[in-house]
Amino acid sequence: MTNQEKHEQRIELMNQLYQYDLYMSDSLPFIPYFEIEGTDDIYHQIIEMVKEIDAIIESHLFEYSLYRLAFLDRAIIRLAVYELIKTDLAKQIVIDEAVELTKVYSNLDDEKQHKFTNKVLDNIAKTIKG
Repeated sequence: MTNQEKHEQRIELMNQLYQYDLYMSDSLPFIPYFEIEGTDDIYHQIIEMVKEIDAIIESHLFEYSLYRLAFLDRAIIRLAVYELIKTDLAKQIVIDEAVELTKVYSNLDDEKQHKFTNKVLDNIAKTIKG
């Protein structure tokens, strides 16, 4: 898979994780839809691990709660933590991709969100990958 295809797969995963979280918040059933082959497997792995992933994120948030994060930011960070745990990608690539997704899809005018995402993921990466 090329870097561009992997980027598009991350966007699809981000969208599906966002929708999953949104539906779950209202206790509604959610059936994901995937256009990119193989993305469904990764999605289901993330959902199976979501409690573990959330615990990791929560333990690295200082004076903040996972559920105070916007749905989209939670989706991006969950995806990145999954990649840090389960893939051989360099931690800086994972963090850079998450920061780029945040810049495009979540940053407000003040640009604080991508810095927050970067800091949280950097702290997580240090404990996961040393």
